[in-house]
Amino acid sequence: MLTALLYGLAASSALAIGAAIGSYVTAPRRITGVLLAFASGALISALAFELFEEAFELGGAVRSGLGLLAGAAAFVALDTGLDRYLAGKSGPDEREVAASGARGGVGFALLAAVTLDGVPENLALGVSLVEGASLTLLVAIFASNLPESLVGAQAMREQGIKARTVIATWLACALLLTVAVVLGRALGGNLSEHVLAIALGFAGGAVLASLADTLMPEAFEHGRPLNAFATAAGFFLSFVLAA
Repeated sequence: MLTALLYGLAASSALAIGAAIGSYVTAPRRITGVLLAFASGALISALAFELFEEAFELGGAVRSGLGLLAGAAAFVALDTGLDRYLAGKSGPDEREVAASGARGGVGFALLAAVTLDGVPENLALGVSLVEGASLTLLVAIFASNLPESLVGAQAMREQGIKARTVIATWLACALLLTVAVVLGRALGGNLSEHVLAIALGFAGGAVLASLADTLMPEAFEHGRPLNAFATAAGFFLSFVLAA
């Protein structure tokens, strides 16, 4: 459990770092877009060569595939519910932001989205520790947390929220996601190989859905033309770490 706690703290520390920077500095959107593209490449490699590969080896194509689809469906359902809720609560100028994924506007909306993305990612990290430490997935999650929290904190600051409140809010999110890693490790350690395969597949599907819905669209919108190169660089680094 100590390893899970350390991994959780390491992955979630990016939220604190990004919040601290975003609370005082306005970062260009192109930089955050490139960072998200790098994180996307790293997550794709980690999912393909560690997380889902392990699920496939433990449970075969049927169990791992069903888990993957179930995880993606669960993320889509929750994310769609969040978007509809934010659209109902937002004003006319903010509804377009909420409808496009609640990622680029109101700071607290982005915080909610990061939490929704982060829970399955960190649960997946915790479950992956059952079969051995996953440095690849850790690096990928860290790389995605940093730009998301930076942009979210920056948006909160622009709304007039004090820097201390912004940082404290993101620290609470970091604590929640650290707990998710420990919880994933605790639950994964009590599962049979077949059930663990479904759990790993489920976590992988949720992360993959978050990539398609959140990270990659944001990277494409704000990171061009460097987003393609950054994605390739993230993939390569993650692959080397997994080798």
